[in-house]
Amino acid sequence: MKLIIDHHLSYKLVDRLKELFPDSTAVRSEGMAEADDRAIWEFAKAQHYTILTKDADFYDIGLIEGPPPQIIWLRCGNTSTSHIEKVLRKNYITIKAFIEKGTAVCLELY
Repeated sequence: MKLIIDHHLSYKLVDRLKELFPDSTAVRSEGMAEADDRAIWEFAKAQHYTILTKDADFYDIGLIEGPPPQIIWLRCGNTSTSHIEKVLRKNYITIKAFIEKGTAVCLELY
């Protein structure tokens, strides 16, 4: 399972979660820090990433386009990177099932 972490989230999540989500990356690490949502969507689709975001725009694109890529939409508001890490760890089994099934476009986590 590999995630691409949107620019609204800390790139540090890549290292913090590498044992759960190996081969993950951040848009910043891919030279896409200034890329628009459509470019990130197309990159994620081509490279088989699941998008991790707090941005509702990806949900909107996903409703029109459908998967892939899939989206994990964090709906926990402005919070620390540590809290986001805890949310992802707590929901790992749900995330894994969502990605493996591959049919739903979005998983919302609170």
